[in-house]
Amino acid sequence: MFAYNKYKQEIIGKIPQTESVTLYKCGPLIDLCRGPHLPNTSLIKAFKTTKNSGAYWLGKAENPLLQRVYGIAFPEKKQLSEWEEFQAEAARRDHRVIGKDQQLFFFHPYSPGCAFFLPHGARIYNRLVNFIKAEYHNRGFTEVMSPNAFNKELWEISGHWQNYKDNMFVFDCDNTQYSLKPMNCPGHCLMFDHGHRSYRDLPLRFADFGVLHRNELAGALTGLTRVRRFQQDDAHIFCTQEQINAEVQGALGFMQHVYGIFGYSFTLELSTRPEKFLGDVAIWDKAEKTMEEALNAFGQPWTLNPGDGAFYGPKIDIHITDALKRSFQCATIQLDFQLPIRFKLAYSDADGAEKQPVIIHRAILGSVERMMAILIEHTAGKWPFWLSPRQVVVVNVSSAHAEYAKKVQERINAAGYYVDAELSDKTISNKIRQSQGAQYNYILVVGEEEMNKGTVSVRTRDNVQHGQKSVDDILAEFAELTKNFK
Repeated sequence: MFAYNKYKQEIIGKIPQTESVTLYKCGPLIDLCRGPHLPNTSLIKAFKTTKNSGAYWLGKAENPLLQRVYGIAFPEKKQLSEWEEFQAEAARRDHRVIGKDQQLFFFHPYSPGCAFFLPHGARIYNRLVNFIKAEYHNRGFTEVMSPNAFNKELWEISGHWQNYKDNMFVFDCDNTQYSLKPMNCPGHCLMFDHGHRSYRDLPLRFADFGVLHRNELAGALTGLTRVRRFQQDDAHIFCTQEQINAEVQGALGFMQHVYGIFGYSFTLELSTRPEKFLGDVAIWDKAEKTMEEALNAFGQPWTLNPGDGAFYGPKIDIHITDALKRSFQCATIQLDFQLPIRFKLAYSDADGAEKQPVIIHRAILGSVERMMAILIEHTAGKWPFWLSPRQVVVVNVSSAHAEYAKKVQERINAAGYYVDAELSDKTISNKIRQSQGAQYNYILVVGEEEMNKGTVSVRTRDNVQHGQKSVDDILAEFAELTKNFK
């Protein structure tokens, strides 16, 4: 039936003899596909070819290069028009375009998939990291730092060498093999095991912004959303089974606080025991029930995703929705019974008996790089003041006011804000227009009257004039914005 197509024959050849092959028939067309197909093309009222690209068969560079054609169809022309408008807006918000325009980051062929963050991009990146670190301090997390490279024996214990080696950067050292770490959890297990642990030490919340490397395929690299070198707000909570409920609720509350500040709505999904799993069924059942109780206590709607948990434990997946109503998964809360077993982790209970802890893997931003990309597109590069890399610019009317403009800049800089001074001989209208295009949140104009009164004339990037204010008043306004994450 498929003698004409060696690729379909290859797919069929990989299906075990005991399993069925699904075909779909539509008129004379018989396709190796689950279906369904449209019965006829009269149902298509609007169609557009979106792009084409080369793709290696099965994603492997040693295989033949094929041509992939993408298209989209709609039952109404209006829907195509709406889709095209959405795509145009998405293109305007593309983080790669805005990143270039605002000089935030770039990539180079000498280090594919590894971003170079320019000064203004580093400001945003560091602000995100410091925001989470401040929350760690308030929420009982302990920051740790762990090595970037480990002997393969560690990855053999954790199971990554057997199951994840193709995604790791492996190299030879000391007559054996090492790997750059793709995740922090095995290293955190070593840290938990360093010294005796008592039930009084639990829950123990390790947080680590260590650099991670994953060997993603070159064709899969996409701006900041898919990279090879990244950092994430990675945390591992070592706790007793009795503490799972409270810790999961704490993680959900942490997530809700952060996403509320960013303006994201979110949905919750509990993924339960898959067909292939490790551990005891009774422990799984108890853990899933605990996760359900934590979700119910959290008070937000959630859905069940049966059989899609990790092989080592159930998990809660959190999907955020951005300004364009697109869905992304960033945060995750995962229970892990297997790493404590593999690493022989133990703590002493109140009676002195040794017991195994449970690990909760938890991330909220996820990859900082990916979250930054989502934020760029969510805000269209119009950063809120607290996160903005260009918060204030002071603009002088003429050279006679340059020294006063510098003094205003120095005061704002001393207060800890990102402030520039535009002292060129361009016209004032030109300076204001360029500052608005550069997405400065505040444009402070100083001329003769402002210099004599010790004030500034305040404009915002949306071209709204707010009149004259003293420097003390404007600093108080900045402080309020920063405090409230506005």
